[in-house]
Amino acid sequence: MINVGFIGAGNMGFAIMKGVCESCCSDKISLFTYDIDDEKIKRLASMGVTPCESVKEVIEKCQYVFLAIKPQQLDEVLAENGKYFTNEKVIVSICAGISGDYFKPVTVADAKVVLVMPNTPLLLGEGATALAKVEPTTDEEFNLVCEIFKSCGKIAVVDENKMKEIIAVNGSSPAFIYLYSKAFIEYAKSVGIDENVAKELFAQTLVGSAKMITDSGYTIDELITMVSSKGGTTIAGLEKLREGNLEGTVSECCKACVNRAYELSK
Repeated sequence: MINVGFIGAGNMGFAIMKGVCESCCSDKISLFTYDIDDEKIKRLASMGVTPCESVKEVIEKCQYVFLAIKPQQLDEVLAENGKYFTNEKVIVSICAGISGDYFKPVTVADAKVVLVMPNTPLLLGEGATALAKVEPTTDEEFNLVCEIFKSCGKIAVVDENKMKEIIAVNGSSPAFIYLYSKAFIEYAKSVGIDENVAKELFAQTLVGSAKMITDSGYTIDELITMVSSKGGTTIAGLEKLREGNLEGTVSECCKACVNRAYELSK
């Protein structure tokens, strides 16, 4: 069995561990975790995850150590516990904006690191996770981490130097999509449509539209044209979105997200 430990058992850490427990990975992986919140630990223990008494214990017991904490907590956690890492350990970081080089001075010079940008749909097994391998991590070690994230969604491998930029695409974008969705649901309520009806219809429209993007074979521009009859209702709505510079606003949103990631990395 391969020992995999999680420092932090919040929403993202819980989602990943839940995915492993419910997948084919569970027959070759033993999970360990530590969190300051006892209730989170109890919830995971009931699923078969072994509780640990400290960060040190997680590091010493596990070959793969997931840092499932906020970037702002890393300095404190590793200042106290970085010395317990060895060259044989693989650090798996889901901390936004933190590069592979950050870990080497505070753990070991040849630290093996995998950078991961997951998203909250992992909670439903529908995550979209970007991963990057940092040398000297081996292909075998990297593939195991990829397999873990495949257990709770889809993955994509990206270059290490694009892990900050990818945050806007999959890591933070669920919040942007939720805000966009909220505007449609609020509109429906304002014209007397039941909120639950609007939510169900719009959510299914998002699901179906996503499948059209991935499975139809059409480009996004072609998909827009398919919905947009000349002189029809969709064209009228699209004109207003373009007047409001939707695409430019999204671009600025992404830039702000990435700029913050670079700030966190300093």
